[in-house]
Amino acid sequence: MDILELEAVDLSVRMADGDLSAVEVMTACLTQVEAANGAVNALVSLRDRDSLMAEARAADAAPRKGWLHGIPVAVKDLANVAGLPTTMGSPAFADFTPKADDLVVARMRDAGAIFIGKTNTPEFGLGSHTVNPVHGATCNPYDNSRSAGGSSGGAAAALATRMQWVCDGSDMMGSLRNPAGWNNVYGFRPSWGLVPPDPVGDVYLHNLATLGPMARSVRDIAALLDTQAGSDPRLPFSHDAGPFTGALDADVKGWRIGWLGDWGGAYPMEQDVLPHCEAALKTFENMGCTVEHLPPPMPAADLWQSWVDLRAFANAARLQPLYDIPEKCAELPTQAIWEIKRGMALSAMDVQRASAIRSRWYARTQELFRDYDALILPTAQVWPFPLDWHHPTEIAGRKMDSYHRWMEVVIPASLIGLPTLGVPAGFGANGLPMGLQIMGRYKNDLHVLQLGQAWHHATGWPQRKPPQV
Repeated sequence: MDILELEAVDLSVRMADGDLSAVEVMTACLTQVEAANGAVNALVSLRDRDSLMAEARAADAAPRKGWLHGIPVAVKDLANVAGLPTTMGSPAFADFTPKADDLVVARMRDAGAIFIGKTNTPEFGLGSHTVNPVHGATCNPYDNSRSAGGSSGGAAAALATRMQWVCDGSDMMGSLRNPAGWNNVYGFRPSWGLVPPDPVGDVYLHNLATLGPMARSVRDIAALLDTQAGSDPRLPFSHDAGPFTGALDADVKGWRIGWLGDWGGAYPMEQDVLPHCEAALKTFENMGCTVEHLPPPMPAADLWQSWVDLRAFANAARLQPLYDIPEKCAELPTQAIWEIKRGMALSAMDVQRASAIRSRWYARTQELFRDYDALILPTAQVWPFPLDWHHPTEIAGRKMDSYHRWMEVVIPASLIGLPTLGVPAGFGANGLPMGLQIMGRYKNDLHVLQLGQAWHHATGWPQRKPPQV
């Protein structure tokens, strides 16, 4: 039995049955961290081995708290874990150690997780390239000279290299989906409100980002989602759903899939990305689904305008307090300054117009989901790019006019909080992974996961390990 290759749910069952101890699991985890993390730099702020082994022994001696009991978990370095640094990849927070867990972290702790450290992220989570001045860059496990994506790039690389069984992540602009596709794992962006954030500050206006699970199987995605999800009475738009575990297996024959491709040419694609993804669509047909190529359901330019305004509005609200302190402002990255200045320049009517576009797009998707069970897009417009790039500045001859324009393909789901599963879609001729986004109707998360489960059974892509594993 290879402990590292077990799905998290199977690992949990074996531990509950007494076939495996928390000490054995922790030993396997830390041994793999020592072997693999130096090459990819996915895990940061790691706790010392003696403390973790002592906690594993204590878990073996205690009654089981939940399905994560005794399982080592690293938390994304944007979320607070009591006693562990939360740097957000920024020198402004390099010395910050919170005293309390965030809500979702507390739910994982209550389920028995042992927190071993953090997963790396871009500075403040901005951009889909995991690099920051505090912890450096996370490398792609399938080619260490390439990006792991982001902002949950550390989590995705840790999963691919078998240093983790499940990971948390967060997603505003593809941060659970892009790294899933680039690391040959799964990342799920739940319907907005299903996994609640901490009830801090404004809880009405900024509804673009969400927390969610990552794993090497859809069953493990569902198990962690069951732990993360659930309404909080302090949050007006949070809601309940599930349980998802145990409800994944469904007959998807006859399901109708809408392929949106490059949105009628609006989204430039690097060479071979689109043909690769279109070839992967044949798997849906082999599963008994019908795949139809769809014309753009709404002008991409409208979606982009709404997105950049609402995103800047949210980021300015989050980061302006740092911007107003000269010594902290001097430490902010250029992309943060760009977001803050753009957000501060918006008028109330600018925000209103952006939200009106978003509202029209939501209404349009309700029409689409009357005819289609899922909508499909690539997880990225480019293959994993060189590690020393800040971001792609040109795709297929088209200049990118912002640090995040190269990820435009993810905003149709992000803009209106649709449940979206990033799934592995195999490897290109360059040996690099690529993925697909499976988008579903708002609050129909189980439907998306059921299609993802059928995809996993039909493909099993995460079984293809990185070279160093």
